[in-house]
Amino acid sequence: MYPEFVSICVQDPRLHQDDLWHTHVDYEICLHTNSMCFRKKTSCVRRRYSDFVWLRHCLERNALIIELPKLPPWNPFFSLKNKEQVSKRMKGLQEFLESVLQNPFLLSDSRLHLFLQSDLSIPRIERCALGKTRYTVAEAIQLSKSGYYNSEDKTSCDSDCESSASSGLGSSIDTKTRDNTVPFLHLSEVDL
Repeated sequence: MYPEFVSICVQDPRLHQDDLWHTHVDYEICLHTNSMCFRKKTSCVRRRYSDFVWLRHCLERNALIIELPKLPPWNPFFSLKNKEQVSKRMKGLQEFLESVLQNPFLLSDSRLHLFLQSDLSIPRIERCALGKTRYTVAEAIQLSKSGYYNSEDKTSCDSDCESSASSGLGSSIDTKTRDNTVPFLHLSEVDL
């Protein structure tokens, strides 16, 4: 029998155009594990910096006696053009997740699993974790495509925004898809 492992990688930052003046950056989070704690053994989702802030806040509320790792600092001037900034942020996000995944108490939080292995938006993760959807946490993870996160919730500029004029990247939007061995059912059709 092989020793248990969990490997997490934060990579592939992408700029998304929210509207004429606002953009945000998201990152691919890839998880590979043989741990029985996880429903899927491999998964990739896309999350933005503000999603990590939300996750840390949730974990902090549940883990009052555990000191959580810090996230990389908020930077109002974050730019994909600055390779050092991008690299530093991705490294910080990855170190945050690696530290969280080493704590068995934190691994019991269903929102962490939905964050890492489902394509649900943050409000839907909240509803699912509270049992306010027609699907369970396990079903949400199993029925999610293992590909890329697609935010259903547009918000105004948050901590990982930059103006499209300064970025020079315009509206480069993710169009990749991945094969998935699990039949895909779009959860927004299920939980209405």
